[in-house]
Amino acid sequence: MTTSPDALKELEARVRDLEGTAEKTGQNLDAALHPLRAEVQRLRDLRPPPTRWERVQLARAPGRPTALDYVERLCTEFHELHGDRRFGDDPALIGGPARWQGIPVMLLLQEKGRQTKSKIRRRFGSANPEGFRKAVRLMDLAEKFGLPVVSLVDTQGAYPGLEAEERGQGWAIAESIRRMLTLKVPAVCVVIGEGGSGGALAVAVGNRVLIQENAWYSVISPEGAASIIWKDAAQAPLAAEALKLTAPDLLDLGIVEEIIPEPTGGAHLDADAAAIPVGEAVTRHLRELMTMGAEELLKQRGERFRHLGAFAEG
Repeated sequence: MTTSPDALKELEARVRDLEGTAEKTGQNLDAALHPLRAEVQRLRDLRPPPTRWERVQLARAPGRPTALDYVERLCTEFHELHGDRRFGDDPALIGGPARWQGIPVMLLLQEKGRQTKSKIRRRFGSANPEGFRKAVRLMDLAEKFGLPVVSLVDTQGAYPGLEAEERGQGWAIAESIRRMLTLKVPAVCVVIGEGGSGGALAVAVGNRVLIQENAWYSVISPEGAASIIWKDAAQAPLAAEALKLTAPDLLDLGIVEEIIPEPTGGAHLDADAAAIPVGEAVTRHLRELMTMGAEELLKQRGERFRHLGAFAEG
């Protein structure tokens, strides 16, 4: 038995409207909300889960919220800082201080762009070395001023062009990973779309790593894996199955701490609704981490990543 996505979306919208009314007016609307929430959950349970390849397509869907879309909805006083102080500025990896739902933070944002021109200018979120060096500079500032770091990850990988290699792409990524591991302030990272290879990991070495429901995170894109293994990028759906790169897979493997739900059909259908659980999850984890001291944060983050992939032979 299946359910109509439109029916579920309409019911979710009714729940959000009632919740908004209750918050604005102070009325207790639990009697009306409880049965609606139960029906929403029932309809969600009837819906077949997307395949891994379908989730990859949802992560790339036109109109999916970008990092700046979330910043506009969840942050105030964002001041973008430019340049790596060595070569130039990179529009694919941006950031600066802001208030995340009232909490002062340092943002690291992989921004894909919204329209064709901005997507090309930002290289679809694939950073050059100066982007990762800028991230290191912002992390230094975050530590200096005691600001927690929030990173929003959305890239198929670091930029693979000749100029990137000439300017030390691998070294820049390694330096960013190293710096994030040594941060003495809290770091919360959220994969909001695509999380490909070292380009994603460079700004995802957090105390907590979260992922949206239809995002993916892997050492390589499905097309890249298919091209290497089967010499055919058309085998990407098969590669996606083998890579186990979706949010439920990553939670089972202990690579992420939490899956952030999306609106029915995907975040690209309702950016406002998608932002609400992202804001709540990040704020909750930030408040938990801000109770920890510098040494405790360092120890927790180091142990978290050392335990990934650990196994015992029978």
